[in-house]
Amino acid sequence: MSDLRITEALLYMDYLCFRALCCKGPPPPRPEYDLVCIGLSGAGKTSMLSKLCGESPENVVSTTGFSIKAVPFQNAILNVKELGGADNIRKYWSRYYQGSQGVIFVLDSAASEEELETSRKELHSALQHPQLCTLPFLILANHQDKPAARSVQEIKKYFELEPLARGKRWILQPCSLDDMNAIKDSFTQLIHLLEEKNPEPVRM
Repeated sequence: MSDLRITEALLYMDYLCFRALCCKGPPPPRPEYDLVCIGLSGAGKTSMLSKLCGESPENVVSTTGFSIKAVPFQNAILNVKELGGADNIRKYWSRYYQGSQGVIFVLDSAASEEELETSRKELHSALQHPQLCTLPFLILANHQDKPAARSVQEIKKYFELEPLARGKRWILQPCSLDDMNAIKDSFTQLIHLLEEKNPEPVRM
């Protein structure tokens, strides 16, 4: 190969490198999804969302009405509307369901029998609500780091998820604030369900 040909080849490679480094333009925008996050007071919704946003959970105050957080992930942004879980607020939950594309339900796996039964009823109500019943659900059994925590299998059986949620898209995962990587993985699974164009019923 002549010196001229070698020089041309090197110049062309330099040009390709320049285009790759300087001219590829901005990355494509990440899709955004609107989610509603529900669960009883004390389940850990606010602390979890705060940590996902990089905020310190030390001075977190339970949500009394509702709050909205934009939770960034590598392949999507989740606009999460968190609803307070107190007795006098839960009856208004359905007013905030409109426009939701997915549901996050957080439960305290170490709660008392009475609280767990209330949580079960609220989840059943959400799964059957006309505005939510076709949406993907991420169900998080929080506080797995506590001694009294029930296992995922115990939660699945007690909440009767297999018969109730048959034909729906749902994920049940254990979690605690001590393992944020596991929580992020659970949200990534939810994002995959949100991305599906022609969804099929799944359960995990």
